[in-house]
Amino acid sequence: MKLRSNEQLEFKQVIVVRKELRMGIGKLAAQVAHAAVSGAEQVMTTNPSWFMKWFNSGQAKIVVKVHSLEDLHNIKWKAQTSGLPVVQVQDRGLTQIPEGTTTCLGIGPAPSPLIDRITKDLKLL
Repeated sequence: MKLRSNEQLEFKQVIVVRKELRMGIGKLAAQVAHAAVSGAEQVMTTNPSWFMKWFNSGQAKIVVKVHSLEDLHNIKWKAQTSGLPVVQVQDRGLTQIPEGTTTCLGIGPAPSPLIDRITKDLKLL
């Protein structure tokens, strides 16, 4: 991505949650945390420059929702084909939902304009 000389590139991470699972607040928070940590670890090893820019600028995280597994898969496909780092969280099945249930995606940390192309129309959780 090219920047104008006076333009600063912002970085963020977006977590996409399946709203129809109706997870309890604590469960939802844990799943979002899994996505955030796993995504950050992935980018730390695959693109340390992006990780450090995101980390040093406050580690922005945005949590948005989709209404089905199909919607989540569509977002995942768009992000992956755009070259963005993506992690998928599957539950272990120890509490509220069955083992292997995909609960959310983590996209990034990455440049905000790249993530916005994929997630800009999703509603905040």
